[in-house]
Amino acid sequence: MDIAENAALVVVDVQQGFEDLDFWGRRNHPGADGNIAGLIEVWQASGRPVVFVRHDSVEPASPLRPGQPGNGFKEYVEQRRGKEGGGAELLVTKSVNSAFHGTPDLGAWLKDAGIFQVVLVGIQTTMCVETTARVGGNLGYDVVVVFDATYTFDVEGPFGRRRDADEVAQASAVTLHGGGFARVVTAADVLAGAT
Repeated sequence: MDIAENAALVVVDVQQGFEDLDFWGRRNHPGADGNIAGLIEVWQASGRPVVFVRHDSVEPASPLRPGQPGNGFKEYVEQRRGKEGGGAELLVTKSVNSAFHGTPDLGAWLKDAGIFQVVLVGIQTTMCVETTARVGGNLGYDVVVVFDATYTFDVEGPFGRRRDADEVAQASAVTLHGGGFARVVTAADVLAGAT
């Protein structure tokens, strides 16, 4: 696959609060954090831009609330932010699902930089990653979702129906890809196209 020379890696909500499995429940993709870290390093080494997105929850019980330790980025992300020699870097904060509805305006930043391709990684596959992909696709960006560099949690829906993290992540991938919002690929696919 082709990864543009100026493709932006958008790292969605890779925050410490998602380590609280008592709050969130069972997760999938245990290798996702390693894939995210590896992709950040490749992007920085190639001089491509990286966007770090942080969810500032307004929910009182959320571990992602500002002022809580869980609001901060996971250590491996924090260690890579501001790395010397990397490309452009942006921090976007939001309190809703889509990174395109945060501050500063991600779409305006991408447009000003002439960026048309965004590569999404992060948490949760089925929430903020998926919503960012859908909005990005609607806005006309070439959106790539790196499936094994995302993860999500078991969820309960209407009528008492529960689905495990793998099921909902697969459904998200199918609807994003099949619906034309994004190409859903693996980290290996992206690394092959980015080097």
